[in-house]
Amino acid sequence: MNGRLITIGDIHGCHAEFAELLAQLLPTREDRLVLLGDLINRGPDSLRVLDLAREHRAVALLGNHELRLLKYRRTGDKKYLKETDLDTYEKLRPDDWAMLEAMPLTFEDQELNVVCVHGGFLPGEPWQKQPAEVVTRIQVIDRDGRPAKRAAAPDAPAWADLWGGPPFVIYGHTPRPEVYKLKWSAGIDTACALGGSLTAYVLPERRFVQVKARRKYYP
Repeated sequence: MNGRLITIGDIHGCHAEFAELLAQLLPTREDRLVLLGDLINRGPDSLRVLDLAREHRAVALLGNHELRLLKYRRTGDKKYLKETDLDTYEKLRPDDWAMLEAMPLTFEDQELNVVCVHGGFLPGEPWQKQPAEVVTRIQVIDRDGRPAKRAAAPDAPAWADLWGGPPFVIYGHTPRPEVYKLKWSAGIDTACALGGSLTAYVLPERRFVQVKARRKYYP
């Protein structure tokens, strides 16, 4: 068995909290460090987050925030950009773009029967075949059975509520005040940039480790 599998929820530019969490976890060369996407935007320093991720040889998954910047870069179409995107876009260095371009959608550990992803999966369809648009953005399942954002379908069930596994899915993207742990999934976006905390889930010991946000960085 390789060391630990250390997964970390949405960092969103919160480099101080990311560094503090790494100092608590002390990843070794045997551990695998998997960041669940949305490393950038909103918080104070996206570039330092990317530097730390590289320094620790992390696997960084594609989040919807990275996907937006990549789409804008490929098309020049401003419809893909939101609030803090352009600021980040203008600062990214060639190494950062190479990192974003190489980000995988998922990370699987068959021995642990675990899959990591940014947003989640549409239940009832093979998770391996689901496109970036779904797996980086899904939050809830609307009444037509389609992936949707919470804001668009506030009464719809979370995709994780309908996910019967296997595999066990560890995901971010949907910010909540607490970890959302179910039988077949763990949602670990605990809204660091919004003043919550940054959460890691460590396997095989199934331990959550958190650091509180130093302040609210994003309204």
